[in-house]
Amino acid sequence: MPEPLIAEDGFECATCGHTWLAETDDGAVEVRDANGTLLSAGDDVVIIKDLKLNGKSGGVKIGTKVKSIRIVPGDHPIEGKVDGRSILILADKVKKA
Repeated sequence: MPEPLIAEDGFECATCGHTWLAETDDGAVEVRDANGTLLSAGDDVVIIKDLKLNGKSGGVKIGTKVKSIRIVPGDHPIEGKVDGRSILILADKVKKA
């Protein structure tokens, strides 16, 4: 998995370059997909928008199924494997399968 890079004032996503501030609360995170359905660890999701990935031509296409996701703290709350590569995904780019 591309681990977030730790910056002086927060984190930077190694996949897309997005930056966010560090979370001070390690409480439970509620993550909802593009349709508002609550997601939990172990769910399967389907990509609803093409995703560009650094270092890989083509990225992830619409309709790709990501199985057994993990919910992680941070700005990209979904972690999953696509073609053997771990990626972090924004919740509004997926729907529950």
